[in-house]
Amino acid sequence: MILSRFTCALSGTLLFAASAVAADWPQWQGPDRTNISRETGLLKDWPSDGPPLAWKKTKLGGGYSAPSISNGRIFGMSFRGDDEVVWALSESNGEEQWSTVIGPAAKKEIQPQGHEGPRCTPTVDGDTIYALGVLGQLVCLKASDGQEVWHKNLKKDFGGHWMAGWGYCESPLVDGDKLICTPGGSDATTVALDKHTGEPIWKSQVERNNGAGYASPIVINAAGHKQYVHFIQGGPIGVDAETGKVLWHSSKGSNAIANCDTPIFSDDCVFVTSAYGGGCALVKLEKDGPDGVKADPIYDNKKMQNHHGGVILLNGYLYGASGGNEGGNLECLEFQTGEVKWSERGKGDEARKGGITMADGRLYYRQESGTMTLLEPSPEKYIEHGRFEQPDRSKASAWTHPVIANGKLYLRDQDALFCYDVKAK
Repeated sequence: MILSRFTCALSGTLLFAASAVAADWPQWQGPDRTNISRETGLLKDWPSDGPPLAWKKTKLGGGYSAPSISNGRIFGMSFRGDDEVVWALSESNGEEQWSTVIGPAAKKEIQPQGHEGPRCTPTVDGDTIYALGVLGQLVCLKASDGQEVWHKNLKKDFGGHWMAGWGYCESPLVDGDKLICTPGGSDATTVALDKHTGEPIWKSQVERNNGAGYASPIVINAAGHKQYVHFIQGGPIGVDAETGKVLWHSSKGSNAIANCDTPIFSDDCVFVTSAYGGGCALVKLEKDGPDGVKADPIYDNKKMQNHHGGVILLNGYLYGASGGNEGGNLECLEFQTGEVKWSERGKGDEARKGGITMADGRLYYRQESGTMTLLEPSPEKYIEHGRFEQPDRSKASAWTHPVIANGKLYLRDQDALFCYDVKAK
């Protein structure tokens, strides 16, 4: 039976639940990196003008960093003037509690599309947070006041580099006492650091096409190994969690420009998707001798080419946008076969590709034009339950993914963060 990635990833990613509120969103793609919230009791349909706005915070600075929410605080990243900063807001009203400069704003070293600011979602682990800047500044900060605990640089300390020219976009992964990230490069393609000190525990090595992609890793158990799955320049790889040995490597579903989407794992299979002609692919992980793992391709097609909006696996079906810079449809694919069940552009002339998340039986789909849509997941057809337009839209594409935590929907638009009340009354 195909289970959602929420269930399959539980064993490896319940990393901070002990200290966090049940409906918090303490890292990239939520508590288990599945893009599925644990929320219940939310609105099943939206009013014609959308859910009520609880508060709005401005003067955050530029960036696409999605917020993480834990223990009454909201964390994010921005460019402010010449600085790259991590900040914390009050969950109740959006008031800023602290901000910490982690390095210079990268406005000359990367492609113009990233000049607005960072893309990393800070990872909360108890009373500490971890964040990665555009130029590789990796920091551990105290969640209470932003004080620095330790600081590394993925380029200088590990010889890292990224594919294409947009800098680092990864959100670090905490697994037990290890912090997992992807410097890129031949000597340290991926690394495990002691989360308390930042010192290396091991380094993995990929000889070619080893630049860091723009995706974040997940932790899985498959083919007799606990492993970290990364989507790097050359495609997805699996790295042994204890030793850093690269167990398998596939080029399927990848492209040579930007591999952005977090891999999906279920039933010993890994799914990846990318735009720029990459398409989507599913590989099955099986034992290969006493210590090896092989990744056997199940399918490799162009039916879904998700740019960077993410994909959700629910009850054997995938939901996500397909399309590059010119636009795109929202699609539903069968996980095991790659068969398209439906493809829908949606309503309105501005329908575009977008970011997706899920909570309480509904998909929250934010088109890059800014339109926010509430959908019912169904492999049979596209079912919409409301939409609204965020006010005061910036000129930048709405690339930041929506986040749901503790009855609230958060939409980041560069300098501003909008908090909507989506709790059913």
